[in-house]
Amino acid sequence: MTQLETSAEAPKTRGSDGALLQDWISRTDLAQELGVCEETLRRWADARRGPAFVKAGRKILYRRTAVLDWLEAQEVREPRRSRSGGHR
Repeated sequence: MTQLETSAEAPKTRGSDGALLQDWISRTDLAQELGVCEETLRRWADARRGPAFVKAGRKILYRRTAVLDWLEAQEVREPRRSRSGGHR
């Protein structure tokens, strides 16, 4: 289980202990989790291909559940290979 998954499953409490942003991940942290560079996430955002995000001042934040939903939407099954030649 990845850090992204375990953090997304954490209880949704809002206290004074810094829990306000526990459901969110920074661009830097997301890039590290996905194994891509921040510039890739920036390009995806510009092309509107990546996960949804919000801007908090100059900081970009991704809702963890939105990232997981986006990842599931990216799932691709191998297409069936057609046979070359005639039918049998």
